[in-house]
Amino acid sequence: MAVNAKDMIQAMSERQLAMERQLSELAGAIKALQARVAELSQPPALQPAFNSAAGVIAAATSAKEAVHREAGEVTSEMLVVIAAAVTAFLGKKVRIRSAKMLQSPYEVVNPWSQQGRVFVQASHLLRSRG
Repeated sequence: MAVNAKDMIQAMSERQLAMERQLSELAGAIKALQARVAELSQPPALQPAFNSAAGVIAAATSAKEAVHREAGEVTSEMLVVIAAAVTAFLGKKVRIRSAKMLQSPYEVVNPWSQQGRVFVQASHLLRSRG
């Protein structure tokens, strides 16, 4: 079963076109996400307030987000952004069932505890096999 060089070239060009299509879709999704991040990062005074109820809702939402950030919880807005990024990457719609913030290794380990462990482990005699 010999593979024709012409068929290989055609398959490679089709894959390259598909990859370029995916890259352009990802670039569009990234631009949309950047615009959304820029919109959300504006100070509240610059964002238009349609009426007093909208202002109250926006203030309550920002307070709620601050509480979520302090508690290490993932906000619904963050879930939407994550879902959009994964959808753009995979090319099909995804639904996130759960998400949680993880601590960095530097927040988990207390330096004093780590140094104590190093001291105790270094104090053990290591016997060589042989």
